[in-house]
Amino acid sequence: MNAMESPVKADPLLQLIGLSRQARLAGSVEELAFLAVNESRQLCAYRQGALWFADAGVKALSGVVEPEANAPYAQWLDRVCRFLHGTHTAAAAVTAIDLPAALAGEWTEWLPQHALWLPFAAPAAAAGGLLLAADHAWHEEDIALMEEWTSAWHHAWVARMPRTAWSLHGLKQAFTGNPGAPWWKQRRVAAAAAVLAALWFPVHLSVLAPAELVSAKPVVIRAPVDGVIGQFEVQPNQMVKAGQPLFNFDEASLDARRDVAAQSLAAAHAEYRQYEQQAVSDTKSKAQLALLLGKIEEKRTEADYLKDQVERTRVTAPQDGIVLFDDPSEWVGKPVQTGERIMRIAAPGDVEVEAWLPIGDAIPLPDDAKVSLYLSASPLSAISARVRYIAHDAMPRPDGTYAYRVRARLDDSTSQRVGAKGTVKISGDRVPLIYWIVRRPLATIRQTLGI
Repeated sequence: MNAMESPVKADPLLQLIGLSRQARLAGSVEELAFLAVNESRQLCAYRQGALWFADAGVKALSGVVEPEANAPYAQWLDRVCRFLHGTHTAAAAVTAIDLPAALAGEWTEWLPQHALWLPFAAPAAAAGGLLLAADHAWHEEDIALMEEWTSAWHHAWVARMPRTAWSLHGLKQAFTGNPGAPWWKQRRVAAAAAVLAALWFPVHLSVLAPAELVSAKPVVIRAPVDGVIGQFEVQPNQMVKAGQPLFNFDEASLDARRDVAAQSLAAAHAEYRQYEQQAVSDTKSKAQLALLLGKIEEKRTEADYLKDQVERTRVTAPQDGIVLFDDPSEWVGKPVQTGERIMRIAAPGDVEVEAWLPIGDAIPLPDDAKVSLYLSASPLSAISARVRYIAHDAMPRPDGTYAYRVRARLDDSTSQRVGAKGTVKISGDRVPLIYWIVRRPLATIRQTLGI
C-alpha cells in the first residue's frame, strides 16, 4: 500500500459481527453494559452513551466506572429515558424539541445537539433502551446498523438474566404438600416459620460510601508573605528532608523596598551626626537629637522587617515527608496572600481513611465502628480501620449531593499511597434482617408520601 494513501476504513458489518461475538462471550452483565455504552463507538461515533432500564434506571454511562444514581445528570437522564420509553417504541433520532419543556431546558447543559434512542424489545423484565448522543445528525444507515447491534446485544443481556430455580407448580407443592398432617406439621407452616426466623436473624447494619486514603496529620505550608510565587524547588509527591527548600517568591519588589529602607536609615544616621556636631554650640540643635534618635530606630525597624520578609520568601520544609500539591506551573507567577495554603507535607505511613457518608445512609454508628476499605486498585484485599470521628454537618460534594465527612484510623500500616480511592463498608449495630431489608424502601416511602 502506498505510504500516501489513507488507511482502509473498517467494514461496519465486520465490526457488527465482532461486537456481537463479544456480547455472546461476555462473562457478566457488567461487561455487557460496558460494551453497550463504550464499544458501540466501533460502529458509529458519538460523544456520550447511557444504558437505561425501566426497573433500575441508569445502569451504565460511557466513560464512568459506576454512575451515581443521586447525581443531577443521572436523575435528568432517567426522566428523559422514561419519557422516550413511553413515546418511542422504535429506534428514532431525537433532539431537545422532542421533549417536554421541563426536560428540554436542560438538554444543552448535559448532552450535545443530536441523540439516538434505541429501545429494547420484550421481555418486559429487561425493558429499557440505549441513548447515544453525538454532535452530528444520525443517518438512516447509522440508525439501522445501531438497531441491529442493539438487538444482538439485548439478546445476550436477556440470556444472562437470572432464572428462577423453582417453577410455580414446585412452589405450590412446597407450600401445600402433606394436606392430611396436623397444622403444625404442614409445610406451609414450617416454611413461614423459617422465613420469620430468617427475617429476625440479627445482622450488622452497614452502609457503603466512596472513600480514599489521606494524610492523617499533614503539615500545611502556607504563604508567609503577600507576593508572587517565583519558583518551586520540588515536584509533587517528592520525598523531602527537614530544611530542604520548597519554593520561593519573586523578590524584586521586596529587594527594592529593602534598599530604600537601607538608604533611609543611612540618611537618618547622617542627619543625626550633623545635628550632633551642631549641638556643641547650638542648644536648639541639641533638642533635635532625641527626635532624630527616634527616627533612626523607626528606619532601623523598617529595614529589619523588610530583611526578615526577604528571608521568609525562601520557604523550607519543617519536617521529613512527601510534598502534596498541584502542578507547579499552576502556581508560578500567581499572586498569593499571607496564610494561603500552597502545599502539604505528609509523613510516610501517617495515613487514614476519609469517607463521605450520604445523608440517606447516615445510620447511628457506635464508637470505633468497624470500617473496611476496598481500593479500586486492589479490590481483593480490604484495609481494616476504625471510625475516628463523623462530621456534625453535611458538606456539599462536587456532584451536587451532600454528605458527612468520616475519618477512620487504620488498624495496621499499609503500603498503599495517599490519594488511592475506593469504597468503604461501615458497620453499625446489629439489627434484624427485616429492618436491614426495608430501611431504605421505608425511608423513600416516608419521604414521598409523608407517612
